[in-house]
Amino acid sequence: MSDQPGMPSAPAGATVTDDDRAPAGVEPVVARTREELHVARRALTDGDVAVVMTMGALHEGHATLTNPTEAEDFVKRTGCDSLACAIGTSHGAFKFKGKQSLHFDVLEGIKSLLPNFPLVMHGSSSVPKDEVDRINAAGGTIKDSAGVNIDEYLPAAKLGVTKINIDTDGRLVWTRVHREFFRDKPSDFDFRPPGKIFIQEYAKFIASRNEKLGSAGTLSEVRASLAKK
Repeated sequence: MSDQPGMPSAPAGATVTDDDRAPAGVEPVVARTREELHVARRALTDGDVAVVMTMGALHEGHATLTNPTEAEDFVKRTGCDSLACAIGTSHGAFKFKGKQSLHFDVLEGIKSLLPNFPLVMHGSSSVPKDEVDRINAAGGTIKDSAGVNIDEYLPAAKLGVTKINIDTDGRLVWTRVHREFFRDKPSDFDFRPPGKIFIQEYAKFIASRNEKLGSAGTLSEVRASLAKK
């Protein structure tokens, strides 16, 4: 969605995000989010809009966590549909130094104030060590990478998290497949064959994450739920 005068509004099904404005102060963010939400919903003729606000950030390795009381106030004042809360995650492949876990106490605090409200986890890739090792064995130089413990996904989901962003993991799978392919076939230059391999490998990766999220084998339940709407 554009925030410039005269620019197109959000298309149907759009997600309006406001990721990094919280450190500058909550009041301007509240006002701007309400404005963006109004414009986005007015533009929709079909589908839903999700306005996601990340409260808190990770700057230079120091976590600023979401304050549950501020989160409740923000949701009530803006009318946003979901909230990306800062619970210790960060974007990219180098999330943590040493052993660190998610701050479930923050999630519990938000859940107590906003029961049944959809929460989002940005920057939640697990950065699988086996993928990084294979990339490095095929010529990569990724060092000191670290991600979210995949065994923490389901506990987070049970505390209200309905969307977990893991884009970095997908890019690692893509990189591993293509590095290994062209390492083993250095005279090839057609990117389509490794692309087909990637589709299969990524499907297997997502299926493995469905297992960790407790959503594997629930397709019939999802279809039944959608049929009721």
